[in-house]
Amino acid sequence: MKSSEEKKVYMLLKSVIFHYHGLDDEEKNDLEKTAVELEANMEYRWALDFVERDYITAFDRARDYLNEIIGDYTKEKRIELINMVWMANNLKGYVTEMEATAMLKLAKDWNVQKELIELVLK
Repeated sequence: MKSSEEKKVYMLLKSVIFHYHGLDDEEKNDLEKTAVELEANMEYRWALDFVERDYITAFDRARDYLNEIIGDYTKEKRIELINMVWMANNLKGYVTEMEATAMLKLAKDWNVQKELIELVLK
């Protein structure tokens, strides 16, 4: 069972990457499905409110927020989070350049860029 903080991290990470270029129906459905699976409806609302507060600065604000928390996570956990976002983005069959750039920035922040590149090459 994930803590409320972990659920916030998952929901914010997915939300901010999906909103990076504009949320489409498939991504919205994936966010809602994730919220149900994680029993994270409260955290999902929180993440959407976080993004909607200011779309323009949402990624940078989320990056700051996530870096505060994720710095304490194990390397395996950081890789798991990047992997989760990569897989979620691939549901639609492609990842945009903007999404890839956002994920690379986060992977660099979290010192798992090598692992993300290996994942992309698979």
